[in-house]
Amino acid sequence: MPIIEYDTYKQKLGAMEPRLERLAAALDLEGARREVEELEEKAGDASFWNDPQASQKTLRRTKQLKNKLEHHARLTGQWEDLTTLVEMAMEEEDASLLPEIQEGYGKLEAALEEANLETLLTGEYDTSNAIITLHAGAGGTEAQDWCQMLFRMYTRWGERHDFTVKTLDYEECEDAGIKSAAISIEGENAYGFLRSENGVHRLVRISPFDANARRQTSFAAVEVMPEIDDDNSVEIRPEDIEMQVFRSSGAGGQHVNKTSSAVRLIHKPTGVVVSSQQERSQVQNRENCMKMLRAKLMEMKAQQHAEKISDIKGVQMKIEWGSQIRSYVFMPYQLAKDTRTGFENGDINAVMDGDLDGFINAYLTASATGELKK
Repeated sequence: MPIIEYDTYKQKLGAMEPRLERLAAALDLEGARREVEELEEKAGDASFWNDPQASQKTLRRTKQLKNKLEHHARLTGQWEDLTTLVEMAMEEEDASLLPEIQEGYGKLEAALEEANLETLLTGEYDTSNAIITLHAGAGGTEAQDWCQMLFRMYTRWGERHDFTVKTLDYEECEDAGIKSAAISIEGENAYGFLRSENGVHRLVRISPFDANARRQTSFAAVEVMPEIDDDNSVEIRPEDIEMQVFRSSGAGGQHVNKTSSAVRLIHKPTGVVVSSQQERSQVQNRENCMKMLRAKLMEMKAQQHAEKISDIKGVQMKIEWGSQIRSYVFMPYQLAKDTRTGFENGDINAVMDGDLDGFINAYLTASATGELKK
């Protein structure tokens, strides 16, 4: 019996080889190797560090390209090792190797699917870290609780993908939930994956805050911006910034720093306000604010020049019925459904625990094929 299964896996692995080749072509690995050589030659020049900002950009690009090459090399190595293992198992008729082969193939298939998805990340900022801001809509405690649930969902998604997740701002409410929050998710392609989440999210459930157990509909807005490392594209003059220091607000707990180190920055020309109260030092909170401000100004610039930078979607929508990009229904049935792609997942608990990959995959695929519903 294992011999038949081994033969099946041998055929599956044989069919996977051309997929790896197509992936290499889609990623333009040959072009990536040439560019790495050019960048490393540039980095070896005596005048390389004369412009630190340009130097850092070159080093970041080199690292991105090397990561791409190494990732495909790992996939190819895993495929070769698994193929060898199957052939050895067939020759020795060793049934004990079947579980290892099954597990290895499952992991390889999943990794290949994820790598294929990354070929759809062609936007200018897709490789960047992501900054997510959340705002509760109208509805008081119910909407604030929903905002907190989304905060947890995105935090769990980042952790599931081994990204670095940092809370930049967190405004708790005295009764329950949060009014707003900001999260930094650091890792390659974080923004490329999470830009699909930008928009209004709708919750339908029996409210735990309603003594009559009535069904409630709540809304929260999610804004996703790329973290911009350099400020060549947006100028932030010191005289245009008003800095305010305040004491952290909220009900307390792990998210609230009780010292007077919280920082709020107001960009006077645009009226953009950002705040950070998670770090213990005023300097660190100010750095967080500058990251968020730069990302927000970049997004505003992108809206004004949409024909030039088409991959940032920053259209502001009202946080209310009819503007949602996705609905999460807990009652009378359980279903999370995206209005733009039609993708749905009936395991609502898994979704709220960070299982968003199906929604992200569907969004990126629909965007690439022009099938995304407005």
